[in-house]
Amino acid sequence: MINLTVTAVVFGVVFLAELPDKTALAGLVLGTRYRASYVFAGVAAAFAVHVALAVAAGSVLTLLPQQLVSAITGVLFLGGAAVLLFRKDDGEEEIRNPENQSFWKVSGAGFMLILVAEFGDLTQIMTANLAARYDDPLSVGLGAVLALWTVAGLGIVGGKALMKRVPLKLITRIAALLMLGLGVWSLWEAVAG
Repeated sequence: MINLTVTAVVFGVVFLAELPDKTALAGLVLGTRYRASYVFAGVAAAFAVHVALAVAAGSVLTLLPQQLVSAITGVLFLGGAAVLLFRKDDGEEEIRNPENQSFWKVSGAGFMLILVAEFGDLTQIMTANLAARYDDPLSVGLGAVLALWTVAGLGIVGGKALMKRVPLKLITRIAALLMLGLGVWSLWEAVAG
């Protein structure tokens, strides 16, 4: 049986913790370039995996080698920044013609980005701790996954809305710079940690 109070508390805590996180930026970037439904499918699947792991493993997730996770995340963000910065400006055609975007390619990219970037993240550890605290894995898992899906959806929709008002080239440059910053920050965490 699902406890709606536990689900609501977990939703609120995880939503607020994830809102300013790199996931919203990743969703925004992917949402400006690809079909929103494809991006969301991949991101949602990755978050479902993360929540399942967090709920199943409980507080054991705090023992993961954070330096390795930070290093991999940093490399992925730097790679994403390089792709955005050095890509030819034919991207607008691709956005206007969604049939050129394979579901598996787009959703797979979203899945892999979130799967690696969020592994051992604060919200995953928080979800594990909440599962241990409430001893109600179904209610905690439901609240956490709904919160993460909501943040991802807001980021993806925000990317589409932003693209209607701001030139794609400017959005791409800003996103690349933000990803570059996140990549450098993650690598610094890996070295300093």
